[in-house]
Amino acid sequence: MRTVLLPWASAAVFLLATVTVSGNEALEGVLQLQMINFNFEVVQVTWNASQYSGTNLTFLYKLTSDETHSQCSNYILQQSRTAGCLLEAKEDEILCFSIWNGTRLLLKKCQWISAYLKPSSPKDLNFQWHQEAITVTCSDLPYKRLLYEIQYKSMFDTEWQSKEGETCNVTTDGLDAEKCYFFRARVKTMESSYGPDTYPSDWSEVIHQQKGELRDSCQEKKLFPKFILVSGMVALLTVSLLLLSLWKVRRVKKLLMPSVPDPKFTFPGLFESHQGNFQEWIKDTQNVVPLNKMEGAEHDCGPEEALVVHLATAEAEMPIMTTGPSCPQTEEEEASGDPSQLPGRPLQGGRGGETVCLGGFTFVMSDNSYVML
Repeated sequence: MRTVLLPWASAAVFLLATVTVSGNEALEGVLQLQMINFNFEVVQVTWNASQYSGTNLTFLYKLTSDETHSQCSNYILQQSRTAGCLLEAKEDEILCFSIWNGTRLLLKKCQWISAYLKPSSPKDLNFQWHQEAITVTCSDLPYKRLLYEIQYKSMFDTEWQSKEGETCNVTTDGLDAEKCYFFRARVKTMESSYGPDTYPSDWSEVIHQQKGELRDSCQEKKLFPKFILVSGMVALLTVSLLLLSLWKVRRVKKLLMPSVPDPKFTFPGLFESHQGNFQEWIKDTQNVVPLNKMEGAEHDCGPEEALVVHLATAEAEMPIMTTGPSCPQTEEEEASGDPSQLPGRPLQGGRGGETVCLGGFTFVMSDNSYVML
């Protein structure tokens, strides 16, 4: 039987062949095939041999440039059983192959290898920044009708953004050069030329770019300490301004409404004993003279600090002083026998005056007298 194949640029037709076992044997089913043409360099054909466990299937093939069929020389093994074959390729050719189980034919097929093309990944990506745009370039593959896809995202993006071009010279707009971006690229085939069964290439290595320079990585933690520093400074400034405003308000309040001291602590007894009557309190306190009692019932008439007695004008001209019996002498004064210490006559408090003993002297004080310590 003669098979007629369409050109590879037209729509590829996948022929799935099934083989029915003759005689009394039941139908064994269909082999599931997968073909991948790696950049017109290596063609990989694999099959599902689960129905033929324990059996080594034989793969025979012939390319357009070959004269005869050849058996696979580079099998793919799975559990020590043949599960595929790797073939060398140089250009787009028609591959005719068959799979045998011993002497029994299981599958036979012919197909353009370009219908299962998987291009190689882009290499040596170059980046050129133009303000808010970047142009990504690389070497084009030796065959046409391809799409070069460039994907990018920043540290703050969750999904990749894509831009495509028919050549590896793709320009992307709307970027911020201050941000760090991730870039990657791959190659796809045009379905109108290669059909629906092709595979996109693997993604290239991810490249990091920032401010037109290549980066080892985009680390978000580099911005984190700066954010913490700025936030801390703002918080500190806010607290400082709040405290300053409170202090200012308190100071203004003190100037507008000064505090009035409580007389309860300045004048003891004014409210407890006299119910706030200042006249009664002053009369009661100015007549009180504290006296320190000494052991042996002797009075200490000589405080260490100097005492000044101010009398009324009429009485100040004739001060009356004495060291008489009203102020008892100490034992040292009696023993010294100083003639200057003569017993004086007792003082008579005139006009309701009272006798006060201070510093070894006796004074007669009236209501108009006061004592300054």
